[in-house]
Amino acid sequence: MNPMDATAFTAQLAQFSSLEQLTNINTSMQNMQTSESSLQNTMMANMIGKKVTAAGNTFNLDGTASASMQYSLSGSASQVAVSIYNANGTLVSVQTANAQSAGAHSISWNGRDTNGNSLPAGQYTYQVKALDTAGNTVAATTQSSGTVTAISFSNNVTSLTLDNGTNVTLGDITEIGGA
Repeated sequence: MNPMDATAFTAQLAQFSSLEQLTNINTSMQNMQTSESSLQNTMMANMIGKKVTAAGNTFNLDGTASASMQYSLSGSASQVAVSIYNANGTLVSVQTANAQSAGAHSISWNGRDTNGNSLPAGQYTYQVKALDTAGNTVAATTQSSGTVTAISFSNNVTSLTLDNGTNVTLGDITEIGGA
């Protein structure tokens, strides 16, 4: 900071000018991000009424109908077991299926436990275990699908509520279909 040295003074002014420009660019980028986020949230209103499929293993049992659980197998399986757990993490039922090919599948559950008792309405989770003919594990991914009934925005995360009662984030959606 020697104001009598013209070269140093000019260099310092250039540095201050660069710093001010970088600060302005940062502010502009933050404003653009906020604007883009608002635009994305507005566009999400168009999702209401659309059918979506998302990664996930939760579903709501409403007590009046059977529940359908969806999964995808990476290869052919000779045995498939879908374990269903209540909100406390207690195993309540196991649904089985015979040989299935690679790809998307679903299995229905009547909402009854292993003793045949009706279970209360609420949120449940499921896991899929599949084996091939040699007894090796076949990778399975679980999915949830339904029609979007509501959208919520919290902490910069967009969540969609499906008609089956599950909530999925926008980043978990793997497929969007018509109404």
